[in-house]
Amino acid sequence: MGAFPDGFLWGGATAANQCEGAWDEDGKGPSVQDHLTAGSRRMPRGFTHEIQPGLSYPSHEAVDHYHRYKEDIALLAEMDFKVYRLSINWTRIYPQGDDEKPNRAGIEFYRRVFEECRAHGIEPLVTISHYELPYHLAEAYGGWSNRKLIDFYARYCETLFVEYRGLVRYWLTFNEINTLMHPFGAVIAGILPDHDGTALDLMGSAETPEAAQRRFEALHNQFVASAKAVCLAHEVDSENKVGCMLCGIETYPYTCDPADVMANELLMQESMWYCGDVQARGAYPYFSSRVQASHGARLDVSAEDAATLAVGAVDFVSFSYYSSGCVSTDPNVVKQAGNMSIGVPNPHLKQSEWGWTIDPEGLRHLLNEVYGRYRLPVMVVENGLGAEDVLEADGSVHDPYRIDYLRRHIVAMREAIADGVDLVAYTTWGCIDLVSAGTGEIRKRYGFVYVDKDDDGNGSLERRRKDSFAWYKHVIETNGEELG
Repeated sequence: MGAFPDGFLWGGATAANQCEGAWDEDGKGPSVQDHLTAGSRRMPRGFTHEIQPGLSYPSHEAVDHYHRYKEDIALLAEMDFKVYRLSINWTRIYPQGDDEKPNRAGIEFYRRVFEECRAHGIEPLVTISHYELPYHLAEAYGGWSNRKLIDFYARYCETLFVEYRGLVRYWLTFNEINTLMHPFGAVIAGILPDHDGTALDLMGSAETPEAAQRRFEALHNQFVASAKAVCLAHEVDSENKVGCMLCGIETYPYTCDPADVMANELLMQESMWYCGDVQARGAYPYFSSRVQASHGARLDVSAEDAATLAVGAVDFVSFSYYSSGCVSTDPNVVKQAGNMSIGVPNPHLKQSEWGWTIDPEGLRHLLNEVYGRYRLPVMVVENGLGAEDVLEADGSVHDPYRIDYLRRHIVAMREAIADGVDLVAYTTWGCIDLVSAGTGEIRKRYGFVYVDKDDDGNGSLERRRKDSFAWYKHVIETNGEELG
C-alpha cells in the first residue's frame, strides 16, 4: 500500500450558496439557487420565479458562513487543513451578471476570506461557478443557452484573476459540469421552468428534443467559457492552475451479460467522458454525435469554437465521488429508490440513510480510469457521508459511521496512488455542516463541525466539533499514514 506524497493537499470543501447565507446583503444580487425551495429525501425541491413569503429558501441564511468565516476558517486551521475548496458567488461580484462594473463589497469580502486562509497557511481552491448563476441572466437571457453568457462569464473571471492574483492559484471553472448531461441540469444552467412550484426531479424526466437541444447548446457554451477562462488565468498569472470539475459517476454492469456491459460503457461515455474529454483533451470525443442524437440534439461546432477548446484544455482534473450504481438492461430489475441514487442496487454493497451506495473500491477504480484517460494531476474535491447526526446533551457528536466511511475511502486513494495515479488533493465535502444541494436539508450533515440549526430554521448556529474532527486532524498530521 502506497503512502501519500509529500505536499499532498488535505482539506475540505463548501459552496457559497450552501453555507454563506446573507443572500441579499452588501449589494449581492439573487442567484438561481436563491429561488429554490427546501425539499427532503422524499420530496424534490421546488422553484419559484418570485420569492414567496412563507416558503423556505435554504440558501437565504444557510449556516451564516458570511458572518462567521473567521471562526469557520480557524476551525479548519485547527484540523491542519492544507487546502480549502470554496466557491465565489457570482452575484456578490456582479449582482445581475451583466453589470458593467463589479460590486466592490463583494470583491473585498472574498479578499478577506482568502487573506484569512493564507494567514492560517491554507491554500484556497476556488470554484468560479458552483450552481450560483445570477438569476437575472436566467430570466433575461435564458441562462447558458444564450452565447452572451460566455462574455459575461469571461468578464467575471478576469475580475477574479486580477483581483486575487497571488492570493488564489488553484481554480475550478464549473462545478460538476456534467450535470448538464441530464435534464435536471437545465435549471442549474438557468433554463428555467415556465411555472412556479415545478419539482426538480433529480433523477431526470422526459424532455422534448427542443429542450434537449437547448441543454446541449448550454453545455457547449460552458465548455467555451471554461476554455476562455483557462487562457485568461494563464495570461494574468503564469502561476495559476485551472481544473475542470466532474460529478464522479461510477457504474458497473449488473451482470456479465454483454448487453449490460455495453450499456454500462455507453453510460460512462455519456455521464463522464463526454465532458471530461472536451475539457481535458480540448476536443469533443468521437462518440459525441451519437450521444447528442440519442437525446434528439445536434451541435455544429464552429472552427472558432473548436480552436478555443483546443487551447483552453485544463491543467488538472477534479471530481466528486460519493457512491456508485449498476446498469441493467433487464426491465424487471428495479432501480434504486434513493435521493440521486444511480441505477439498480448492488447486492454486494450497503447504502446510506439517503440510499447512496457506499463503495470505496469504486473510488480507486474511478481514479485509475480518470488518470489513465487524461494523464493529468487529479484531485478528489468532494467525498463524504450525509447522515443524521445526534447532538448529545453534553454538546458532543459521535459519528463513527462518518469516520469509517472516510477511512475506507482514504485507503482506496492510497491504493490508487500505489497504482501510479498522480493524486494531489483530497477535500471532503461539507467540512462544516451546510445545506444539502439535492434536498435543501440541514439534517443531511457531512461536516466535521456540527452547526446548531434544524430544517425549520431553529438553532443558535453555534459550531461544535464532532468526533470526526479530531480523527481527521490526526489523519492530516500523519499525511494519511495513521487512520485510527
